[in-house]
This record gives sequence, C-alpha cells and structure tokens, in this order.
Amino acid sequence: MSDPRIKQIKIKTGVLKRVGKEKLSYRKEADQQKVKIEKMKADGKDEHDIRKMGEVLQETLMMIPDCHRRLVAAHGELTTMLETEADLNADGECEEFIAAEAQLKEGEEQMKVE
Repeated sequence: MSDPRIKQIKIKTGVLKRVGKEKLSYRKEADQQKVKIEKMKADGKDEHDIRKMGEVLQETLMMIPDCHRRLVAAHGELTTMLETEADLNADGECEEFIAAEAQLKEGEEQMKVE
C-alpha cells in the first residue's frame, strides 16, 4: 500500500522535470531560429519570409518567461511538500525523496538559464 503523499511527491517531481525541460527546449529553439534568420538575411531571402520567421522567434521568446514562472512555482511547491512531509523520509532512504531532491537541484540550475 503506497502512501498518497509519496504519489504527490512523484507527480510534483515529474512536473518540475517537465517544465525545466520545456524551458530549455524553448531556449534552444529560439537560438536556432536566430541563427536561421541571420542565415536568411545573409542569403538575401525574401523580406516577408524573414519577417515571418521573426514573428515565430518572438512567439518562442514569449514562452520562455511563462515556462520560467511555472518552473519557479513547481520548484516552490515541491520544496514545500518535501518540508511538510519530511517524516516520510525519516530513514533517509525513500527513493522518491532522493529523486525529488535531485530534481530540485537540477531545477535550480534551470532557473539560472535565461
């Protein structure tokens, strides 16, 4: 019989992991689009195509702050949950707690990325 609190920790750990990956993915996509736009300008492509790619880039860049906000919220929720449910990890060997703490550290690194 699994404790429902453990299940919630697993869920919140997964949310933090997913949102962190999403933020990094948008950052990577934006960088790729910038390079593509510069290449299009250098190759003398149609101004309309370049402008459309610029719009796509702007949409991607608008997603990064949203992902960052969700990352901070997920990090805070998981941190709070681990503090309030510390009794579940009394022996220090609860796999879910170890995974959650590792994900918190990774989330902190992802929050530093602009």
